Amino acid sequence: MEKGVILLGIESSCDDTSAAVSVDDKILANVTASQDIHSKYGGVVPELASRAHQKHIIPVVDAALKEAGVTADRLDAIAYTLGPGLLGSLLVGSSFAKSMAQALGIPAIPIHHMKAHVLAHFIDMGREKPTFPFICLTVSGGHTQLLRVDGFDEFTVLGETLDDAAGEAFDKAAKYLGLPYPGGPEIDRFAEGGDPDAHVFTKPKVDGYNFSFSGLKTGFVNYVDNQQRTDPQFPKNNLEDLAASLRKTIVDMLMDRLVQVAEDENISTIAIAGGVSANRGLRRRLNEVAEERDWKVFIPPLEYCTDNGAMIAIAGYYEFLMKRFGKITDAARARWKMESEA
Repeated sequence: MEKGVILLGIESSCDDTSAAVSVDDKILANVTASQDIHSKYGGVVPELASRAHQKHIIPVVDAALKEAGVTADRLDAIAYTLGPGLLGSLLVGSSFAKSMAQALGIPAIPIHHMKAHVLAHFIDMGREKPTFPFICLTVSGGHTQLLRVDGFDEFTVLGETLDDAAGEAFDKAAKYLGLPYPGGPEIDRFAEGGDPDAHVFTKPKVDGYNFSFSGLKTGFVNYVDNQQRTDPQFPKNNLEDLAASLRKTIVDMLMDRLVQVAEDENISTIAIAGGVSANRGLRRRLNEVAEERDWKVFIPPLEYCTDNGAMIAIAGYYEFLMKRFGKITDAARARWKMESEA
């Protein structure tokens, strides 16, 4: 293997324990252990998540190193998620990463989780990468943001959700419909066979480039309750149309703001990132709008949409080049504003 900057990236912000090994911007291994136990509760239970991370982290890191053919003594640095996320989950990953780095005498590099989602576009995948500046819509279960990206460490938050995230709206609606967790992919699956215009849901009005999904969740629940009064079989007899209509509403809300930002910033290079970027409805709509508006669009492969160690490794690589290393005293952050990263 040709020598470059060899990094181990560790991600543990929620319920996936993931580790990746990279050489410069190439990913040699990306191993993830998911936690099925949360499906019993219809959502992530923080205490159970942190316990599962403790169980998984050593086997996952070991598997990533073996798959990459790299021994620990060849690592130049270890990058890890410092935040934002579930505090207990973050503590497992950050404590392990800092301890391992200290034992090996190499730098530990704290990474902002949402920044890593954006930088996943710069993994060497044998295809074109975004050029600066570009607009990135980051959409996940915990975050919804519109970013202007002017460099590897130059992020400006132009808009964000004022309450719930888009991914949370999908998950909570799915739970109310009795669908298994995680609900977002289930809504997406049912939506593929439904009529997106069968049901109409009110979109909350928000100023600027911000989002709000809390009212949509409440409106969805009330709508289902009202329909059940006249049709006891509802929503079981209407899951596909309900899912398609909800997906269309959320995608419309995301795309309306994205179009507005792209116009106002006069930027035609557009990217999406985060778990909800795997949503087929969002991907199709983005490509349709891109064709209409002559945008150059970047959509990550499915393996880099959800939380993964590879995105932490690539973010760590660029931090390494800028010699921005962490300290043993760096504390995990459940909340971490993008602008306050420095």
